[in-house]
Amino acid sequence: MTRANYRPLAFGVTRAVLRDGPSGARYLQADVPLAPYGERMTDRLVHWAAAEPDRTFIARRRREPDGSTGDWLRVSYAEALQAARSIAQALLDRGLSADRPVAILSENGIEHALLALGCLYAGIPYCPVSPPYSLVSQDFEKLRHVLDTLTPGLVFAADAGRFARAIAATVPADVEVVLAEGCLDDRPATRFADLLATPATPAADEAMRATGPDTITKFLFTSGSTKLPKAVINTHRMWCANQQQLAHSIPAVAEEPPVLVDWLPWNHTFGGNHNVGIVLNNGGTLYIDDGKPTPAGIAETLRNLREIAPTIYFNVPTGFEAIAHAMESDAQLRRTLLSRVKLFFYSGAALSQPVWDSLHKTQETEIGERIVMGTGLGMTESAPFALYVTSPNVRSGDIGLPAPGIEIKLIEVDGKTEVRYRGPNITPGYWRAPDATAEAFDDEGFFATGDAVTWIDESDIHQGLRFDGRIAEDFKLATGTFVSVGPMRAKIIAAGAPYVQDVVLTGINLKEVGALIFPTQKVRQLAGLAPDAPLREVLDSAPVMAHFQQVLDKLSAASTGSANRVARACLVSEPPSIDKGEVTDKGSINQRAVLKHRAEVVEGLHAGTLPNILTPR
Repeated sequence: MTRANYRPLAFGVTRAVLRDGPSGARYLQADVPLAPYGERMTDRLVHWAAAEPDRTFIARRRREPDGSTGDWLRVSYAEALQAARSIAQALLDRGLSADRPVAILSENGIEHALLALGCLYAGIPYCPVSPPYSLVSQDFEKLRHVLDTLTPGLVFAADAGRFARAIAATVPADVEVVLAEGCLDDRPATRFADLLATPATPAADEAMRATGPDTITKFLFTSGSTKLPKAVINTHRMWCANQQQLAHSIPAVAEEPPVLVDWLPWNHTFGGNHNVGIVLNNGGTLYIDDGKPTPAGIAETLRNLREIAPTIYFNVPTGFEAIAHAMESDAQLRRTLLSRVKLFFYSGAALSQPVWDSLHKTQETEIGERIVMGTGLGMTESAPFALYVTSPNVRSGDIGLPAPGIEIKLIEVDGKTEVRYRGPNITPGYWRAPDATAEAFDDEGFFATGDAVTWIDESDIHQGLRFDGRIAEDFKLATGTFVSVGPMRAKIIAAGAPYVQDVVLTGINLKEVGALIFPTQKVRQLAGLAPDAPLREVLDSAPVMAHFQQVLDKLSAASTGSANRVARACLVSEPPSIDKGEVTDKGSINQRAVLKHRAEVVEGLHAGTLPNILTPR
């Protein structure tokens, strides 16, 4: 059977300009310029409220008393603007500012969205805080650090029941708390409805018009992989420029009003800047997906995708893995999801080839063509869109070429090529952290990402770049040989698919490389045990051990030396901990945090004292 064609999709950047600089640096840019862009994102809200007042801006399923979800609650563009003006007035009345911003503790939601718009309208920064800092953490250390850094004048949470402990432990008594539902036992709280009921005055509109490119929109905290999280300053210039860059590289986002079905958390730049920005900038509709790519959450995501057909669909690799598996037997999911989607887009980690192949097979069978799987490279500090692939022929790890307006600097660091950014979408720095800001930029004003890249084809720069791991994650063996963590992790995940969730490599200053393998729930299918059998028992079963022995043997046969050979591995039953910073709420593994908090496991792996250690035969 010949391979099916791709559903038509334009690529806005397919060629680049490369020039040499001093000290071996090279500079890469798209060969097309960046078109003019707006001064503030709130102008887009005003525009769409006038042009399409009744179009749904945001929707979320109604929460039922038993915890289930019901019909969609919708907010139109006209309603969103009206709410933003009222909330802006309420915030202005309280004298809030960048020094006393708004902190939002709760997950994606309609109240969250409207409060954020109100902040934007008033010119008062806000910070969407990672919900696990409040709901999962037991010591609230990171939440306390976030609030100490921000010194907020107002803290919002969706409901009192789930956030009461975190508020009591971290929010100073003189800081106003606003709740959408419930009340607190030990302190007064304002109802979110009271903010919405505030009559807007001309002062709110004057405040909006006074904002501009340099006005801070929000603070987004980094994951804090090696230190406590830093507050990345986000401005209107960053967001507006980045949306224009995105539309240049992916013209499909502006060809029609985009429809997104999205769970990605707004405290991350992927969900909160990239995806919300696509909707707001282009007059689209965002359906908030209360599901997640977890065994407990994926059913809600699949339910939503059976009902709402997105025009572009974003997810992380674990999400696409679950969807690929579900589409094999779910006809309604296939029909709806594939009916008009122009692009699948993943980020956050490598997408394994078996998942890719499964998606394409289903697409070819259902609609007779493939959907392009797009990806790229970006970060919180770049708002986040920076690089994007240049053709449908994408392989895992490809990240493509820079968007228009971004200049890329390629420079050798520790034997790898680091990519650095300069452009209007790059953050001016970290809030209240001048030393960290100074360290982040080089002497030419380029932001040092710490990401390593290689050419897809050195003889053809127009194909773009491939991701080559995080330089800070790489380490040396006792022999002095560097271990390139990113590419090696990707190979292990691909070889072990669909039974490997993620991998952390070990062996710093030792003689050989080890691997801590975190399995997916699918590994239970290999064991042949009862569905509720303890995971440790599943991982120690003979069929599971035999399967991973084959994986390790296959990897060993393809290795060329100690730096890319897994000499020992173990299957880990305790999943990565959000509370300990081992994984983000988006699902990205934190190599350093895992090594730090599981030092005894790592020591036992290399000393040979752990049970059921796997070694190549």
